[in-house]
Amino acid sequence: MEENPLNVYGKPLLACRYEPLTGYFRDGFCKTIDTDTGTHVVCAQVTEEFLNFSANRGNDLITPRPQWDFPGLKSGDFWCLCVSRWLEAEKAGVAPKLKLEACHYKTLEYTSLELLEQYALPE
Repeated sequence: MEENPLNVYGKPLLACRYEPLTGYFRDGFCKTIDTDTGTHVVCAQVTEEFLNFSANRGNDLITPRPQWDFPGLKSGDFWCLCVSRWLEAEKAGVAPKLKLEACHYKTLEYTSLELLEQYALPE
């Protein structure tokens, strides 16, 4: 795992959210490693539209899963999303806004900074 991961701006990666605790490693950061097949590098503020979109594609992020210490998400929560699911949602017109300072630089292997900036949350 990287010691000091960078964000899409080449600066130190900021935390996405601690409540609920997100990230592939459940440490609040959208970091990744080779075994993270979903590449959970996009820090998004989820919306009801996105959550329903994701559930309809087989990834229910709404229902709590206590066995995985997962409280279930609601509109307004921040979560580290798979970059491929975010891009799928973008094409469908339901992509949530992004906290770019908390999006891992690996996101840029899948899409452009220009596209990401169109979804940037105000700082």
